[in-house]
Amino acid sequence: MTDLATNSSIEDGDLPDAESWTAEEVIAWGIGEFGGEIAIASSFGAEDVVLIDMAATLAPRFRIFTLDTDFLFPETYALIDRIEQRYGIAVERTRAEFTPREQVRVMGEALWTRQPDVCCNLRKVEPLTRKLAELKAWVTGIRRDQSPVRANASKIEWDARFGLVKLNPLAGWSWDELWQYIKARGVDYNPLHDQNYPSIGCTHCTRPVLPGEDPRAGRWAGTAKTECGLHVREE
Repeated sequence: MTDLATNSSIEDGDLPDAESWTAEEVIAWGIGEFGGEIAIASSFGAEDVVLIDMAATLAPRFRIFTLDTDFLFPETYALIDRIEQRYGIAVERTRAEFTPREQVRVMGEALWTRQPDVCCNLRKVEPLTRKLAELKAWVTGIRRDQSPVRANASKIEWDARFGLVKLNPLAGWSWDELWQYIKARGVDYNPLHDQNYPSIGCTHCTRPVLPGEDPRAGRWAGTAKTECGLHVREE
């Protein structure tokens, strides 16, 4: 297993060229390389349940964490429970330092309506930063066709922002390919997807997508915001 603490060449580009690899091959490389120091970051959308199912075929035990903002949909919490039972795993739940009540006391009511970037930073980016400090690599479900920010994602890359290796096994997948896999494998998924929610976040900041809208139009609707800040690239 590579020791990233002593292998400074990793960040200089000493990573495999995985663009011809399948998603399963990317995940297998990560598990083999980093063992218990790699984890899947999951919001339990369609991409994430595909990654979990793939990992389950490759390793009897693998780490998954979720950023529990305390504002997730009931359907999301129920799916987490089903995933844990189906695969015999325990999802690591990472939370903000502020409870929702403490956030109201310090920042005021409905912060997401006034300063959505601040709210995302408190409830997602800061908890993610703490979690990634425990790891040497993380696996995400981002796809290149989701947004301009994600268009240049490599299947395996150095994450300069957080200082570890980032695996994006589904970078080249389409929305249709995801659902072909889910249906073929009978994978559990969030029922909100059947109600025109292609991207599912917090209850306050997610709505169904209307016909003809961009798939991420339901996130932070009415604002220019399209990303929570987790996948902003630093060169």
